[in-house]
Amino acid sequence: MEHAAHGPATWPADAQFGRSSAGKIAMWIFLVSDGLSFAGLLLAYGILRGESQVWRHPGEPELGIAFTAGLTFLLICSSVTMVFAFEAAERNQRGRAAALLLATALGGALFLLGQYSEYFGILHPGLTKEGLVFGQSAYASTFYVVTGFHGMHVLSGTIYILITLGRYLKGTATAAQIELLGLFWHFVDLVWILVFTIVYLIPAGP
Repeated sequence: MEHAAHGPATWPADAQFGRSSAGKIAMWIFLVSDGLSFAGLLLAYGILRGESQVWRHPGEPELGIAFTAGLTFLLICSSVTMVFAFEAAERNQRGRAAALLLATALGGALFLLGQYSEYFGILHPGLTKEGLVFGQSAYASTFYVVTGFHGMHVLSGTIYILITLGRYLKGTATAAQIELLGLFWHFVDLVWILVFTIVYLIPAGP
């Protein structure tokens, strides 16, 4: 009996099939799992707030919306520079791409500086000195946990940018790796918009 020869299978033509690298798939899996972490924190925040008879206790300060709105705008601008950095890298405009990556990292660093100032104060008293003490109330504790968890993401993202920038200047990082970096950074920015809306913009009551 003769056996038919088996050659490579021919798949139907699909413009998207096989275009995602292993790194991109892994990054998306990480972002989904990380998104669930933020979802759990925000859900816990919502439950605690919804069940509290008094959310912001007497003596606890209100959150500075105007200042944090400025930080939010800064973070959004850093997402724009990240988009342009990837575009420049794809076009092999190495100097422009490096400058835009540096600008993105600077945006992240300034956001962290602003968050530190909000917590502890630089030119003015911070929230900790104004009476918002971790562990003193659910209002204080959830604020520091949620915003601090996001701040750790901004810190790790800024370090990630600087490492990628260094590798790109040495010629060991590609446009595809900058794209992966961009996915993480855009995720961090998107999550902050949700945090800012839920934690800052919804009135805390008396």
